[in-house]
Amino acid sequence: MSNYWKARFFIYGRWWPTVEHAYQAQKCSNQAEYDQIHQTVKANDARLLGQKVKMRANWDEDKFRVMYECCLAKFLQHKDLRDQLMATGDEELIEDSPVDWYWGCGADGTGQNQLGKVLMRIRSELKGE
Repeated sequence: MSNYWKARFFIYGRWWPTVEHAYQAQKCSNQAEYDQIHQTVKANDARLLGQKVKMRANWDEDKFRVMYECCLAKFLQHKDLRDQLMATGDEELIEDSPVDWYWGCGADGTGQNQLGKVLMRIRSELKGE
């Protein structure tokens, strides 16, 4: 279920190799930076570029929605990945990142786990709940 997993999908008018690519590009207020992220081969390179871009206005207000849209598109377009997500049942999903306190659980488990929440929301919606 990793955002780095190569699962080509279509969103925002383009094909993206990973969720990480699509998500990081949405930060950009500059078309050249957007295109550069789109063209990177590795997800981690997309992440690193995304940390250096000129951020678009209101990114903090939009980032959860963008992550949700990207992850939803991936799971809707890849049955095998959707099946993996659904196989988690009702388990709590945790982004076990010791360095990310927003998307992950943080080093001490007190992070916001927003990526886990995105995945659980998508799972619930796909179940029809």
